[in-house]
Formats: sequence, structure tokens, C-alpha cells
Amino acid sequence: MKARIIQAFIEETRNNGIKFRMDDLAKRLGISKRTLYENFSSKVEILDSIIDLTLSEFDEQARLIIDNPEFTLAEKIKKTIVVLPKYNDFYDLRIFEQLKRYYPEQWERVNRELNHWDDLKALLEEGIQSGIIKDMNIDLLMKLIIGATNITFDKQFFLGHSISVTESFETIVDVLLTGILTEKND
Repeated sequence: MKARIIQAFIEETRNNGIKFRMDDLAKRLGISKRTLYENFSSKVEILDSIIDLTLSEFDEQARLIIDNPEFTLAEKIKKTIVVLPKYNDFYDLRIFEQLKRYYPEQWERVNRELNHWDDLKALLEEGIQSGIIKDMNIDLLMKLIIGATNITFDKQFFLGHSISVTESFETIVDVLLTGILTEKND
């Protein structure tokens, strides 16, 4: 039931933003508010659950990539950048603005996690030390990668240009790792 409630919460948010009532959510699910409150004590608890699930899944997927001995360092870097957690479709620019305004504690947590990829930073540092990545300011490189990947939250742009989130991540990583010039750049 909790998974159904979370999915309905995401759908309700997608349609109406975060400012909907628990009555709306219960109606979408075809259950009573009582049943809803037996599973989650509040809207904030559902929101926190989505954030928890997303962040833990993100960390778990990244850890599986990093710990996989079959991947080269370059593959680990690329795959870590493109990790998409299950509820990634919940997050977009509109939701972020509403989180900032109405749920600042949850916004701070999400924003902090969006801007700190310690595992990726460690991989990049290893890449610089091993010579597969140019020696450059690691903090600037991280800011560039984080900024580039965070543009995927502009879902309207991607929908308007018929680009999937996965395709956008792959293109971003390709540009970041190989650049935009072809081999015929003389």
C-alpha cells in the first residue's frame, strides 16, 4: 500500500504540484483518508519517504558501479554520472521551487545531495592521479558536472524537444568526457 501511495503522490504532484490536499490523494487512490493516514502520518512523511528512497537508491546504484571490478575507471565515472534513481521523474524545476517555498527542510536536504557527489569526486581525483583525466581544479570540474546534470530537471525543455532523460544524460556525459569537436577539427 505504501508504494501505491508514493506512486499516487508522485502522479498528483506531476499534475497539480506539491500543493494538493490529502483528500485529493485519497480520492486518486480510491481509499479513505483514514487508510491513507494509517500508512503515512502526513504529507511531509510521504515526501520524506520519496526523498529517502531516491537518495538511498542513488547511493546504492553508485556504490554497485564503483565496486564493480569489471568496469574501467572511465566506465565507472561515466556510469556514476548517469545514475537515475527510481523516483527521479518526481523531481523537476517546478517541484524544486515548491519545495524551497513550502518545504524548506526537505529542499535543503535534496539540494545538499544534488550538490555533493563525494563518490564521483573520488573517482575523478583517481582519474586525475592516474592520468586518464587532465589535471584540473577538481572543485570546478565537480561544479561543471553537477550543473550540467542538474539541467535534466528542466523536464519541459526535454519534453518540448523530444529528448528522454536517459538520452540527455548520455549526451551530457559524452560532451563532458569527449568534448564537442570531431576528430576533423584541424
